[in-house]
Amino acid sequence: MSEGQDGGVALVGGGSMGVGWAIVFARAGLTVRVHDASAAVRRAVLPAVAERLAALAAHGLLAEVPREVMARVSVADSLAAALDGAVHVQENVPERLDLKTSLFRAMDELARPDAVLASSTSSLPASEFAGDLPGRARCLVAHPANPPHLLPIVEIVPAPFTDPEVAERTRALMARVGQAPVVLKREVNGFIYNRLQGAVLREAYWMLKEGIADVADIDRVMTSGLGLRWSIVGPFETADLNYRGGLEEHARRMGERYRQMGAEHGQPDEWDDALVARAAAERRALLPLEEWDARVAWRDARLMAASAAAAGHAGPAPYNAPAQEGAPDSARRGTGEGA
Repeated sequence: MSEGQDGGVALVGGGSMGVGWAIVFARAGLTVRVHDASAAVRRAVLPAVAERLAALAAHGLLAEVPREVMARVSVADSLAAALDGAVHVQENVPERLDLKTSLFRAMDELARPDAVLASSTSSLPASEFAGDLPGRARCLVAHPANPPHLLPIVEIVPAPFTDPEVAERTRALMARVGQAPVVLKREVNGFIYNRLQGAVLREAYWMLKEGIADVADIDRVMTSGLGLRWSIVGPFETADLNYRGGLEEHARRMGERYRQMGAEHGQPDEWDDALVARAAAERRALLPLEEWDARVAWRDARLMAASAAAAGHAGPAPYNAPAQEGAPDSARRGTGEGA
């Protein structure tokens, strides 16, 4: 899909999510039309985009001058005008099932037959609001983090009726515009992002209720510890790098303790041998154990670079370990004992 051969992107809903998506697509060179049912919101879209583009430019995060990106963004007064010719439609309205159901019905009638209809919903599966549509095969969820122009993850969640080619087109588009797409294998309430976030929030609220710590200290553990590390390596890789021997050694040492923590909330989920072996096999496909030390060094270099940036001065470029032969691009980076 290249500019001049497509009808660009339509964004339905012009709040903060719509503004963020407008920046994502426009800075990648695509034309963007934004519509919102509220005239007041429509009037606020372009000033909001301009403000955020100026901030990106001030931080050196924009390849063009803001006015060149702004030239690709327009506001449409009607849904039909926004969707006219668009090849990708991204819905960003509030989390109300009735609203999304009626809106997707209208979009299915108005959008060109080959346009993808994607929802930014943070928890509702597409099967709940698009299952009865004639064009349901082109409907799916493309859930971003907020704001999408700063947090690139986007979860592609097909419904059982979604055409696999539609999911692949959406994944390719998101990768093209600089996002980090993850395609879920099946629908699940809350998807990956909010299930992980929800698990942390449930535990945080429980500790507050039990008087273990106050809000500020719980947040501080995240921002100065877990969150800082998780910005570089995720939970599976964190566990894999925490003990020499990888995930299986981590599970041997810590699995029972984590089971006990879950049991305190009535969730005694056990990491049985088969599950740990499956996770470990996937990690070893990404990182052979003989490269474990290099990956730990890479992680530590990234943490030092983050600390230097937070302190207001740039350090040396992060260490890049040798690429892993046959590993995906996202894993072709180098690879500490303890929690």
